[in-house]
Amino acid sequence: MLDKLKREIDSFFERDPAAKSRMEIIICYPGFHAVLLHRVAHKLWIRNWRLLARFLSQVSRFFTGIEIHPGAEIGARFFIDHGMGVVIGETARIGNDVTLYHDVTLGGVSFSPGIRHPQIGNNVIIGAGAQLLGPIIVGDNARIGSNAVVVKDVPQGATMVGVPAREVKPKLRSLKASEDHHFDAYATIGELTDPVQKSLEHLTKEVTKLKKRIEELEGGAVDTARKWEAKP
Repeated sequence: MLDKLKREIDSFFERDPAAKSRMEIIICYPGFHAVLLHRVAHKLWIRNWRLLARFLSQVSRFFTGIEIHPGAEIGARFFIDHGMGVVIGETARIGNDVTLYHDVTLGGVSFSPGIRHPQIGNNVIIGAGAQLLGPIIVGDNARIGSNAVVVKDVPQGATMVGVPAREVKPKLRSLKASEDHHFDAYATIGELTDPVQKSLEHLTKEVTKLKKRIEELEGGAVDTARKWEAKP
């Protein structure tokens, strides 16, 4: 039990350079408090102590600003950085070594029985403000960019950005850089290019060129008309 708790604490060191000691994490990290209380609440939930489990989850929400339904299943070494505003629904499942930042929602969009919330794989990073909605599956090693809205399944290893989220191919600076930075804070991997934004930028450039050409043609037509008017 103590070894498992130590591994949980040490995972914070691996993903947060601001952490200076284990005692600091135990005392000052709301993400750690929320996960610890959730593990107790979840055990109560699966033993049908539902009201007590919900009460404990609300106590955790009051003190940490992180709302995790006691029915949610969370794997080992789960790291919530900053944490304020995180919401995790009842039927959500989260794998091992997953990282969430503040204002992330794993929400449901259906009242139907069964799985209603996202199913997150292992080693996934979800950036601040991202919204994952419905019983979608997020594959292992996926990256969800900040403020992305994900409503469809995410392939393993994919990087998603935008509203609605689309898969992008990050441009890594170099192979060595990608190896040195195995943990990508806020799910940022090199340079991310939203394909829709790229198309809009291309269209803007084309419109600017066409506008300039029209102005040149109109200017030429005016000069020609003046020449004709000047003739006796």
